[in-house]
Amino acid sequence: EQSCPFQDLDGLDRRDGVLHLLGREGDHLAAYARIMAPGIGDDSGAAIGRVVTSPTSRGGGLGHRLLAQAVRECEARWPAHSIWLGAQAHLQGFYGQHGFVAEGEGYLEDDIPHMGMRREPA
Repeated sequence: EQSCPFQDLDGLDRRDGVLHLLGREGDHLAAYARIMAPGIGDDSGAAIGRVVTSPTSRGGGLGHRLLAQAVRECEARWPAHSIWLGAQAHLQGFYGQHGFVAEGEGYLEDDIPHMGMRREPA
């Protein structure tokens, strides 16, 4: 959809401390997110990435449920750590509804404007 398909380019998908959340509608994979323990990747906090919902599954709240579950998983496993994610710039409001606040400078990823966002521990 965004013309930036990739496989596991960062080599992190199979590491300990990396979890994959799948949202299914029947046999259809409708949503996905990856969560990473603190210290994996570029940040000292936990991280949520690759948040995606199928175009046919959008508009019914599935993305909000997926992100809420990802946050719950991070908080249950690493309660003392913040959670970081790289949001597409136009989705800052979506992530803001889940307690994420923009930080730092915006950046381009796959020629798409992004913004780092963080949710502090509860």
